[in-house]
Amino acid sequence: MRKLLKNEKFINFLIPVLAAVLGLLAGAIIMLFGNYNPITGFAALLDGMIGRPKAVGETIRAMTPLILAGISVAFAFKTGLFNIGVEGQLLVGWLAAVWVGYAFDLPMIIHVPLAIAVAALAGGLWGLVPGYLKARFKVHEVIVTIMMNYVALYVTADLIKEFLYAGNEKSYKIKETASLASPFLSSLTENSRLHYGIIVALIAAFIMWFLLEKTSKGYELRSVGINQHASYYAGMNVSRNIVLSMSISGAFAGVAGAMEGLGTFQNMTVLSSFTGTGFDGIAVALLGANSAIGIVLAAALFGGLKTAAPQMNFVANVPSELVEIIIALIIFFVASSYLIRLLLARFSKEGK
Repeated sequence: MRKLLKNEKFINFLIPVLAAVLGLLAGAIIMLFGNYNPITGFAALLDGMIGRPKAVGETIRAMTPLILAGISVAFAFKTGLFNIGVEGQLLVGWLAAVWVGYAFDLPMIIHVPLAIAVAALAGGLWGLVPGYLKARFKVHEVIVTIMMNYVALYVTADLIKEFLYAGNEKSYKIKETASLASPFLSSLTENSRLHYGIIVALIAAFIMWFLLEKTSKGYELRSVGINQHASYYAGMNVSRNIVLSMSISGAFAGVAGAMEGLGTFQNMTVLSSFTGTGFDGIAVALLGANSAIGIVLAAALFGGLKTAAPQMNFVANVPSELVEIIIALIIFFVASSYLIRLLLARFSKEGK
């Protein structure tokens, strides 16, 4: 055990697990102070996550855009950038996918990939702007991406009303040839909204891992993120890599939007506030330690928590807002990884 506690890879795996456990324990304490039964509450939460086929289907559906949002955040972070604009990039990708899905009559084998590709392009272009401003004028990407979230929110709403409005604050529905909906998967999960987007999300996770870890361009992107000055003196084009990194990050976020437009909803709503998925991607990336497999697992946890919150409220009378508190606590414990490392180091010494 002491050898494991000195293994850096094992520690990097253990910290997110401990953060999740500590977050849930803190949630149980809060339930006790609120005169709620934590056993009943967590039993209802677990049942709402994986207790029935429909619950499993909805959990997987919810984790699909979270995987892509988490990948978007993690990709930028691994290359030394903070992409806080995933929400905006997701929205423009969502709109682009719905537009392609509605406006064109194509065979499904062409229509679906085209809609996803255009969504990735839209998200990538939205990410290119802060990347260019960072590379050319040294404008901090956090400020620009936050501002561009609001631009995306209101521009997409206006474009829907101007060109795609079907009434009732929604766009026209996409054609069946562009849909990721799956009657087969839905029937397996008691008519849940599970769709083929989960396959796209898992492929994207593999692409992120392969690109960053197994290609020379990925090595170059990570090098620029670690030390721009050393990369410059090594002959790398730092500015170009910054723009490329933000564009790829935005493309992943755009695909997350496509999963909502082509899979879950089949259209786009005129939004007056953010979906929250892009911001949840930050939490998913943190809990997943910015690794592809970690992000998939973190997205499964967060997706399950969010879809099961109403079940906890209905069965155990525990406010569904408690789930948001638990998620915040998990993030807090991940951010407190130094303290967890200190405790593990002390435990390792005492075990000698």
